[in-house]
Amino acid sequence: MIALIALGILLLALCGTPFFALIAIVAMLGFLAQGYDLAIVAVEINRLGEMPVLVAIPLFTLAGYLLSESGAPQRLVRLTRALVGWMPGGLAIVAVIASALFTALTGASGVTIVALGAVLYPALVSGGYSPRFALGLVTASGSMGLLFAPSLPLIIYGVVAQQLNTTPPVSVEDLFYAGILPGVLMLVVVSLYALKHAPRRNEAWSGLAEVKSALWEARYEIPLPILVLGGIYSGSIAPSEAAALTAVYVFLITVVVRREIAWPNLPAIMREAMMLVGAILVILGCAFALTNYLIDADVPSQLFAWVQAHVQSKWIFMLVLNAFLLVFGMLLEGYPAIVVLTPLVLPIATGYGIDPVHFGILFLANLQVGLFLAPLGMNLFISAYRFRQPVTEVIRASWPFFLLLFACVLLITYVPWLSLALVR
Repeated sequence: MIALIALGILLLALCGTPFFALIAIVAMLGFLAQGYDLAIVAVEINRLGEMPVLVAIPLFTLAGYLLSESGAPQRLVRLTRALVGWMPGGLAIVAVIASALFTALTGASGVTIVALGAVLYPALVSGGYSPRFALGLVTASGSMGLLFAPSLPLIIYGVVAQQLNTTPPVSVEDLFYAGILPGVLMLVVVSLYALKHAPRRNEAWSGLAEVKSALWEARYEIPLPILVLGGIYSGSIAPSEAAALTAVYVFLITVVVRREIAWPNLPAIMREAMMLVGAILVILGCAFALTNYLIDADVPSQLFAWVQAHVQSKWIFMLVLNAFLLVFGMLLEGYPAIVVLTPLVLPIATGYGIDPVHFGILFLANLQVGLFLAPLGMNLFISAYRFRQPVTEVIRASWPFFLLLFACVLLITYVPWLSLALVR
């Protein structure tokens, strides 16, 4: 019977059934088997309204969409290029930093490749980098930034992990701190690799006048990370308050002050942003129902007992976990992977003595790298479409960066201090 049900769900997935519907079907079948009223699924979905931190998701998403539709990406690139573009490997460092900042603010790596790619790729090629290196760098950099606040994946992992009542508990604020050092590690490693492959000729310093001009042009964008990140890391404001501040500030700058987004275009942008938010919230609601069923059926404990019977060593388990998460990061987009895998894998990880905050960072680091893992990583196809290159060429170009970032993932996995130094 179970095999038939699993086969039926697989067929529904192959037929294109929405992901949230598959999750809801599994949850409802589980509750039915245990004799519960299916109204419990609606109750779990309704619980979304009781979580103040979820307010941050639509607000940060709207701010990210407004930024991507404005001239902010070009101003961000110009500013970083004026400041560090003259250094050896400066253009590549510009690409890495600009992409990470933009991905952190928008929460979507694919948007970074599309929005910044038109600026970064030609700049790198004209600066003396080979087209293949430039293609690989932009593709890999597009997935960086998910570990930095106010990244949506960090918030979503925190929300899901809180439902599991782990010890020690997980908070979104702790995750924002925990992502700093691992994120910086990845930026530094990729920047050093870019420095090694920098062309012999450096870009001439643009001069003090260009620096002043770039600073003036980006005068409205510069305060944004200072206000938001400074407020969050200082403890002055909660993530939901930071999201409200970000949304209002970005709206005023892009629509009212700079007028780069016309009022008639605003509803379409808001609609696109809220469609993404709606998808995230529906998946979260169904995932809460599934999590409730899994806990009630004692599935995590049984799964942990099975894993522990086959893998005694914590270190081997972490290596297997990395491979498992990489594959799912390649097959699933970040949000579905987080809401589906966290309730199953986090209890197993804590059973092996892994801190839930540390697990969250290594989880997202793996998903971040899996986004451009061959052959099915989503960013490979986005980059191929954006730069009109064969996917095979994008894979060859991004492979060295994958190896570097995977080495960083292993370091993050086996050195918990990187994630916990600013938290515990």
